Amino acid sequence: MTLRIHRQFIATIAAIAIAITGFSAAPARAGDDELAAALAVILGLAVVGTAINKRKDEKKARQQAHTYQPRAKPRHVQPQHGHIQPRPLPRQVDRRLLPQRCLFNLETERGRNIQGFGQRCLNRHYNFTNTLPQQCHRRVWTRNGLGHAYGARCLNKHGYQLARR
Repeated sequence: MTLRIHRQFIATIAAIAIAITGFSAAPARAGDDELAAALAVILGLAVVGTAINKRKDEKKARQQAHTYQPRAKPRHVQPQHGHIQPRPLPRQVDRRLLPQRCLFNLETERGRNIQGFGQRCLNRHYNFTNTLPQQCHRRVWTRNGLGHAYGARCLNKHGYQLARR
């Protein structure tokens, strides 16, 4: 950053030198006081220009320092025989995820084919079967005769999702 300021300062001085060369080509009629005043004005403009450029650079640096940069989230792991296991989901999130292995194509009592979750499978592989909405409960035909299941669409409408495990 300081190298850039030095380059700008040198460019400013070079511009001033070129401007002064144009004045010196004119016939010398001004006194020492007028020449000193002109040089003071030009030097003052150069200092102000450099200060403005420095302020712009500092402003850019402040903006870059405060911009949001996403950081890598720390993985919560428990080493177990050299394997990494992710931290379990919070209870309120885990409650809404239904096991994929319990999703079946089922036939209702009225002969309609639906996708649903078998109640026996949910009892084995899902800890919160008693909290499922009762309006999603269906009687279905299985290989073993009449059974019970929960409709997948109905559960989805109530906020339950299929776990992708």
